[in-house]
Amino acid sequence: MPRAWSAKDERKYEHIKKSELDDGSSRGRAEEIAARTVNKQRREEGRTPNRRTTGTGNPNTPLQERSRDELYNIARERDVPGRGTMRKAELVKALQSKS
Repeated sequence: MPRAWSAKDERKYEHIKKSELDDGSSRGRAEEIAARTVNKQRREEGRTPNRRTTGTGNPNTPLQERSRDELYNIARERDVPGRGTMRKAELVKALQSKS
């Protein structure tokens, strides 16, 4: 468990790991699922050093409601030219025209 985790994060990790082991997952897989779950919540709550997202956000969320970083990552996946210098509104427009 990483040092940056709070006591609550560690309890949550152990609880999820135990639940996964009870469901028949291997020890390594249970630890991975537990760590990813705790880290995802920490990231969503802004408790990580780097607040920039590496994902593309919820696919059910409209483009206008996603962050600029999420839009950039989608644009990178779709190979939108000039995406590095675009603002959020420009990324939304480019992505809407690309799809």
